[in-house]
Amino acid sequence: MKAKVYYIVDVFAEKKYAGNQLAVFRGGKELFSDEEMQLIAKEMNFSETTFILSDEPETNGYNVRIFTPAREVPFAGHPTLGTAYIIQREIIKQPIKVVNLNLKVGQIPIDLFYNSSEELEMLIMKQKEPTFGSELSRESLSTVLNIDKNEIDDRVPIQEVSTGIPFIIVPLRTLSSTKRIKVNKEEYFKLIENTEAKAIHVFCPETQHKENQIHVRMFADYYGVPEDPATGSAAGCLAAYLVKHKYFGKNKIDIRAEQGYEIGRPSLLFLKAEETENKIDVYVGGKVQMVAKGDFL
Repeated sequence: MKAKVYYIVDVFAEKKYAGNQLAVFRGGKELFSDEEMQLIAKEMNFSETTFILSDEPETNGYNVRIFTPAREVPFAGHPTLGTAYIIQREIIKQPIKVVNLNLKVGQIPIDLFYNSSEELEMLIMKQKEPTFGSELSRESLSTVLNIDKNEIDDRVPIQEVSTGIPFIIVPLRTLSSTKRIKVNKEEYFKLIENTEAKAIHVFCPETQHKENQIHVRMFADYYGVPEDPATGSAAGCLAAYLVKHKYFGKNKIDIRAEQGYEIGRPSLLFLKAEETENKIDVYVGGKVQMVAKGDFL
């Protein structure tokens, strides 16, 4: 029987055992059925698990599927970067500038950057052009997040945004408010009955480290992820939102976002976005750390 090789990496991590964990499996198309992929994702119980369907590229990209413990998703940020890292390191095995992933949302290019020893140091993905959906009330989100509505910043809207998978973006005023969030699951599931987005991404301009510009948290019980340590797809939505609403007073950003501190997985995400002629270009990047390699029985 052919070995079912898999890897564990930490994404958006400055060192091992931080950032967001990801399991990456090779040979998905021939070794696993759809049902097995979902069961394995549940067994791994990380925010996401990916399957590289073949070591051979098609249409100038590698076919990849992404699963949370609860369901398959068309796009997710840290799985995109982590899988590209494994493809370069374990399949291609030589420095190249770009790896393309063929996901359910379409083809996503990932730029690769190396240190002087030709070791992969940074990965940056360009996300799909953002779409902006409905706006929600402060009252409804304060009930879900168990905070006072006045802790939500009313200078900018609470809004659904998508660059491949939608999120409810919620602006808070302070780090203290952000840290005190305790999601009311009953109210959360009531809320998402009427929204396209099923995950909530909150942010504030106060940070734990002065070199960072925003502090974020992400909640997605719908996907089997009560809280995510680092969320690249949500970061892209947030970057687009910050530019669209000129949160920093301009139509261009290049910032650092910290996430995962509340659950003991400190993460660092690099966000770039620019709005020009009714178009917003969004880039999200970070580092990936190799943790383990093994065979699935």
